[in-house]
Amino acid sequence: MAKAKTYYSCRECGYQSASWLGRCPECGKFGTFDEEVQRVESGKRNVEKGESQPRLLSDITYGSTPRMGTGCAEFDRVLGGGIVPGSLLLLGGEPGIGKSTLLLQTALAMTGRRLLYVSGEESEQQIKMRADRIGFTDTELYLLSETDTQRILDQVDALHPDLLIVDSIQTVACPDVESPAGSVGQIRQSTALFQHLAKTTGMPVLLIGHITKDGTLAGPKVMEHIVDAVLQFEGDRQHGFRILRAMKNRFGSTSEIGIFEMLADGLRQVENPSQMLLSQRDETLSGTAVCATLEGVRPIFIEVQSLVSSAVYGTPQRNASGFDLRRLNLLLAVLEKRCGFKLGAKDVFLNIAGGMRVTDPAIDLAVAAAVLSSNVDIPIPPHTCLAAEVGLSGEVRPVSRVEQRIAEAARLGFKRIIVSKYNTRGLDLRRHPIEVVPVSLVEEAVRTLFA
Repeated sequence: MAKAKTYYSCRECGYQSASWLGRCPECGKFGTFDEEVQRVESGKRNVEKGESQPRLLSDITYGSTPRMGTGCAEFDRVLGGGIVPGSLLLLGGEPGIGKSTLLLQTALAMTGRRLLYVSGEESEQQIKMRADRIGFTDTELYLLSETDTQRILDQVDALHPDLLIVDSIQTVACPDVESPAGSVGQIRQSTALFQHLAKTTGMPVLLIGHITKDGTLAGPKVMEHIVDAVLQFEGDRQHGFRILRAMKNRFGSTSEIGIFEMLADGLRQVENPSQMLLSQRDETLSGTAVCATLEGVRPIFIEVQSLVSSAVYGTPQRNASGFDLRRLNLLLAVLEKRCGFKLGAKDVFLNIAGGMRVTDPAIDLAVAAAVLSSNVDIPIPPHTCLAAEVGLSGEVRPVSRVEQRIAEAARLGFKRIIVSKYNTRGLDLRRHPIEVVPVSLVEEAVRTLFA
């Protein structure tokens, strides 16, 4: 006979307590505990025949199962070559960023396969309107508007699809759990059921998940441990670019990213993002510098824009968009101490073009060059890019994958790239049709740019 067990779970981190608490001892959040009721079967469980038994590692064999291509090269790049059969994937992102559009567009591109798209947030008519806007093709895609997990599994048993998409995991509910949809218990139980479905049938399952105001995936942390891959879809809604990252991937690398552009008819793959992030102009202006950054293992060239002016008020302003403000203040202190530029009484504004946010330390030298270019009102020579980190002593430090950055700069038509002298050790500079300028101090880079 089943008896009820009541406990309290934190909706932010999944911490469980026997009594209600005002403050979660795990994550420190206030007012996040919800009551959960779980039915527990009393008595001992009988072990039935047919259950899994321990096996020697040497006795286990496996075959090379081909991955399932999604028809989207950027999506396949992030997954490591496609969807692995029997995998459970979780896609998270801010509301309105394009998660549903991405998966629906991917499903429409997978021709020759039977797919089931389950939506607990939108009706079938709304999904059909989005499919027509994206460009509906003749594909075997079935739509189901349902929030009951058991009914979803019944439809899967009847249809036998090759891929299941659930939008979203926070809207579905299991009738065995006495709590509302979106609670910690419901998310945990529903995710476990979809995991069992994927592992027993070999059918991959794609889940869409909401995120909290802190930018983390909503629900218990155990959900991220259950799934095989956690994908993050991010970007600035004021700009059209979207980036797909793999925060966790059991079947591939987490260094790859996919770049998309949001258009009126859906998401477009961006094969060469550098040409779109660099401004297309003929005249050369001061205060701009081009940096060779890396997003994962993919070289991307972005434009750093800076504006330095005399402070009107007593306290100078420091503002950075797409770059860490504390890092900007550090670089300004280095320029003033090591290079002798008086920037303490001036307003400094910095912007990364295209709405990108860059954390690669190789952007340091480009930020310093853009600030100095605006300060002295002298433009940086055209067809010149930079890729180096700046230390507190004014030294130019090496960065990773410099040869890949140099090759991409040559491919894009740059004639000169400034890198750290320590990056050129053991590097054959004659292999690349571009001038590589090694520097060891910020002063050397300044003389090279503004001689």
